[in-house]
This record gives sequence, structure tokens and C-alpha cells, in this order.
Amino acid sequence: MTFKVSRLDLWVHPDFDALTRAFADLSILPARGNDAATRAALRESHAYLVSAARDELPPAWFVSRELLRDCPDLLCVASSGAGYDTVDVPACTEAGVAVVNQAGMNADSVAEHTFALLLAVQRRIVLSHDKLRTRSGFSRESLMGHEIKGTRIGLVGIGQIGRRVVGIAKGFGMDVCAYDPLLDERAIRERGAEPVSLETLLATSDVVSLHCPLNAQTRGMIGAREYAAMKPTAVFITTARGGIHDEDALEDALASGHLAGAGLDVWRQEPPPNDAPLLQRENVVASFHTGGVTYEARRNVARGAAEQFRTMLGGERPVRLVNPEVWPRFLERLAKY
Repeated sequence: MTFKVSRLDLWVHPDFDALTRAFADLSILPARGNDAATRAALRESHAYLVSAARDELPPAWFVSRELLRDCPDLLCVASSGAGYDTVDVPACTEAGVAVVNQAGMNADSVAEHTFALLLAVQRRIVLSHDKLRTRSGFSRESLMGHEIKGTRIGLVGIGQIGRRVVGIAKGFGMDVCAYDPLLDERAIRERGAEPVSLETLLATSDVVSLHCPLNAQTRGMIGAREYAAMKPTAVFITTARGGIHDEDALEDALASGHLAGAGLDVWRQEPPPNDAPLLQRENVVASFHTGGVTYEARRNVARGAAEQFRTMLGGERPVRLVNPEVWPRFLERLAKY
């Protein structure tokens, strides 16, 4: 039997299409403009590559209970990134649908972006660029920043991305601590960081950087109380997910002078409105959730998704299975095809 794989006509590295067509029929469906055709094709699909970008994907194409009811032949879903905000994982498990993500496939890009933001904030790169373009008569000393060597960076989460951040941080001569409730102290030490509580991390770090997923436990975990617990000279960095940190409370902390700056790649609304208060601050450097958006990372994600589809449809367990408890049921369903 030839399996049917579908994706929407959003940007995907061409390696996904090339690799997928070697083992399946691939359909590229309109994300907008012809919902009836897209729905009809998805009903016949066995595998679906779904965008991980919740604000770019029309809600109708989220992997919801409704979509799963409409697509009884759907066997597996792959998120196009490490996150899977657009997938209702419990509903997939109930339906016997295996879910995979691409965790680690863009880790190098996100880790590099963490330091792009940090250095831009601490060395005031964006402010210097803007002044050189629009003003004259200012001194170099008016753009004076800070070194990161000898400072302490605290990582909230030390998974695939966090581990790479550790290596880069040590290359800069930084001290590294980490808080990760999913790992014991030994595992955190093996990854190169000093294990600490969240309270200690916030109180002792010169840089606080988020590298955790967005879920029920982390949603809103960095708010007014956490910003207040940070050093007045600290910098806040996030390349994780919008919704983990409270943007309004961060604006208040920066406005009061309690924090020295912030580097933000993720937002509760992506992109944020042009008049968002955080975007008006000289000590904030912002990007449009592009931490993992490099050609190399998108290529790795595309290859990872295609390979996991090939593996699953061949009856083998994939390496990045989000809902492992579904696997026996998945195999039962697969055997019918």
C-alpha cells in the first residue's frame, strides 16, 4: 500500500518533499482560500505535517479533536518544530494517533540566537546602529555596554537547546547554573551546569534565559514576582515560547529600572503589534520568533519530520515520540492498512 502524507502550502524546506515522495504520496494543500479541498484531502491522509507556529496556522488546521474526528485514517502527525502548540496531544492519544516533534533539530540555531540577543542587549548593538543611521554628535561612551565574560547565566530548562547554550556560555567565560524540574542534580551537572532552585537562579544570575516548553506547568511561570526576585542589573532572555513570561510584568520591571534589559524572540501574539510597549524600549532587543529559523535548522527539521514519517509508517518506533503511550494502539491501527 502507498501511504498518503499531507502538508499545507506554508514554507517548508524542499528536503521534506523530496524525502517524503520516496516512500509516500505527498499532497500540498492550501492553508487558506479552499478549506473544502484541504479538508477533503486531509480526510484521506495517513500522516500530516503540521506547522508549529500557532499564529501562522489557521485554527481550522490545528490538530484538534474536531480535525481528528474528520480524519479517521490519520495515523501520525509531525510538528514542524520542537514545539507542538498546534497539536492536541491528549486527543491524538485517545484517537490512536502518534505525535512526533523535531526537538533538537534546530537546537544549534536557537542556542546561537540566545547569544545574539544577549550580546545585542549588553553591547547596545541595535541602539548604536540606529544612532549611526539617524543622528550625529554623540559619543562612543554614550553607547557603552557590558562584557558577558565572568557573569553568571541561569538557564530555566537544560534540554537539547540548553545543553548547547552551556557550551557557548563557557566559551565566553560565563558561569552557568540551571533549573530543570525534569532532571535530577546529577543530570544537570553532567550537562555542564550547577543545579539550583528557581529561586536561587533568579536571585544569583546576571542573565536569566528561558529554554523550557510551554505547557500547563510553565505557562505564566515568569511574572512580576519572578522579575522582582532578579538582580536589578540582570538581563532577561527568552527563545522559548510566548506565554511562559508575562510581557506586561516585564514592561513594568524595565520601566521601573529594576532590570537592565531584555532580549525577546517569542511573544504571546506573534508578531507583536508595532506599538507594543516593549518594542519602544532602547534596552530591549526583539526578534520575530526566528531563533530556529535558519536554512540549516529548517533543513534539519524537514529531514527529521520526513524520516520519522517513514519510520512510523514502516512500523518502527520514531526517536522523538511525544506520546509514547499511544504506540501499541498505533501499531494496531497501522496493521489494518
